[in-house]
Amino acid sequence: MFTGNPFAALSASMSPGVMQGYVIVMFLLVVGGTLFDVWHKGSAEYFFRTWRRSKAKGVKQLGGGDMVGIAVQTVAVDVLASGEFCNARRRVAHLLGMYGFVFYVLATVVMVFGYPTPATPTPGLWSFLWWVGALMVCVGGYWFWFFIRVDVAAEGGSPFRVMRADLFILSMLASATLGLLWAIAGGGTGVLFALYILATTVLFAGVPWSKFAHMFFKPAAAFEKRVTKANGTAENLPTQTRDEPEQQQRHSMELLRNAPMDMGLGIKREAPRHY
Repeated sequence: MFTGNPFAALSASMSPGVMQGYVIVMFLLVVGGTLFDVWHKGSAEYFFRTWRRSKAKGVKQLGGGDMVGIAVQTVAVDVLASGEFCNARRRVAHLLGMYGFVFYVLATVVMVFGYPTPATPTPGLWSFLWWVGALMVCVGGYWFWFFIRVDVAAEGGSPFRVMRADLFILSMLASATLGLLWAIAGGGTGVLFALYILATTVLFAGVPWSKFAHMFFKPAAAFEKRVTKANGTAENLPTQTRDEPEQQQRHSMELLRNAPMDMGLGIKREAPRHY
């Protein structure tokens, strides 16, 4: 099962150029939707305005080597390892979905353009990545949707409540799930294929109304945050910690000046499930 190319079976009922054209259209929709999202929300304008303000107010001027080091840290920690997540379960679910989606999309493109017919055997690696990527998306996505979401796990909300903000994850799960079912059924055209194409179209065409573009903004925001921390502006947030003598002397109550640093963290001993 993990070695088959479901897209090759489509050549028996449609020209490979149709599916290749569809993939190109989806790519253009993502690019166009992301640019529209940047323009509509003013994300780029906000980012560069904040960047100039941070650079002007920075206590320390950063050189090229510093910027390269920060960029490497951002990619290694914030992008590849999703270091912004403190919750281990949420991080694992996110990594499963992220890497699964990358494998799934990359393998789809390679198989559609490189091996569109049975006449050209598909290398097992790409078929394996497509199947495993779709499965990773399903495992990480359904785990998050039913067990990790804040409104479900901490607030007792129904996992079946759907809002517009859920468009991205739901369409991604629908695309991966229907793709797997379609491939298991042998590929080709039919109801499952139509539903698979519908879900995938919603996923890539719904960028302006979903969190799809968020995956492009997060690395830029993480990089900017590290830069502001390195140049001393720290996004205008306090940089001193309570264990520093100067900060301790700010307390008006004598008892708090020598209070242990872990005081008040009892709330972290158990998950917030008291709804």
